[in-house]
Amino acid sequence: AAAMALLRTARRTLGALLRHHDIYSPSATLRRCSSQVSPLRVLVSATYDPAFNLATEDWIFRNADPSMQTLFLWRNDPTVVIGRNQNPYYECHLQEMEKDGVHLVRRRSGGGAVYQDLGNTNFTFLSGIDAYDPERNFSIVTSALNRLGIAAEVKGRNDIVVGERKVSGSAFKQERDRAFHHGTLLIDVDMGALGRYLNPNKLKMQSKGVKSVRARVANMVEFRPDLSHDMVCESMKEAFFDAYGNTCTVQPLDEAELRQNEALNQYHAELQDWKWRFGETPRFDHRLEQRFDWATLDLHLDVYKGVVSGARVYSDALNTSLIDGLRSRLEGKVYGADGMRACIAQVRADMNGECGSELSDLEAWLTEAL
Repeated sequence: AAAMALLRTARRTLGALLRHHDIYSPSATLRRCSSQVSPLRVLVSATYDPAFNLATEDWIFRNADPSMQTLFLWRNDPTVVIGRNQNPYYECHLQEMEKDGVHLVRRRSGGGAVYQDLGNTNFTFLSGIDAYDPERNFSIVTSALNRLGIAAEVKGRNDIVVGERKVSGSAFKQERDRAFHHGTLLIDVDMGALGRYLNPNKLKMQSKGVKSVRARVANMVEFRPDLSHDMVCESMKEAFFDAYGNTCTVQPLDEAELRQNEALNQYHAELQDWKWRFGETPRFDHRLEQRFDWATLDLHLDVYKGVVSGARVYSDALNTSLIDGLRSRLEGKVYGADGMRACIAQVRADMNGECGSELSDLEAWLTEAL
């Protein structure tokens, strides 16, 4: 009897030790999630159209059953994606992007500007607000990467790093009864493009938008040279299933079929609309200075929602009508090369053929600067 009592005491002690260890074990979060079986959904996009993928994400977010845990995997053609409250004129080198055919998309969530191409994998977790748990989502991602031999860990509120180098960033959104957490995974992104498209022109701007934090980033092929998008997606699915102790059939998203969905097409049109991409830009001001043979100009533009709301022009030009006309015609113009061309065309008409050379100089300067 004494021996049996001693054995029972030993078992209780050992069980307590194991439970204590589990609290601090790196995989404890995933094991605890498995205790509650949740209905799952895994969606994989077949298109690389960034606006369509973000529209699909938005459509899923608004229309999916919030009682399900959803994982959406996707990637984009070369794109700069800016956060909901960012200023594209500050964050992006728009002229280079236009020349190279790089997309600009404004997402509906917050966070900073990111460059994406087919070397980047995007993930989105969607759930009901009661089951929303970013820590669990991060655990799924790091577990997926760890399985591939990549020593990834969470750092700060929204980054995943290997050592001190960032390989993933996240953004979040909550609304009514649902929430999502989406992020990037840098596999083999064109790092040269980060400098070409995310380094803005040296503009004298004072922006009230959220400036992106320039973090030291790394492609994960540096840590595993054979790593691919398909490998990461497969590992993400496995970690997702393990986290919830359940499985489901993976659903490939057919673009042609989805384009017949009226709500999704409406979201797609909204994301492509100039008013959303540029008209949502926070208020900022831009000062430009230029010396011509005929005068020096110091131009101050107030810009709100992508439109010049105020202009001040200081100059030593002899023809004051030219300066007054420029000042008045700038207001209300779209901030950008097309808006500047429209402005100069109106001033040229106002001047009735005068100052043709000066106006050509102004048009060349402003369209290049903006």
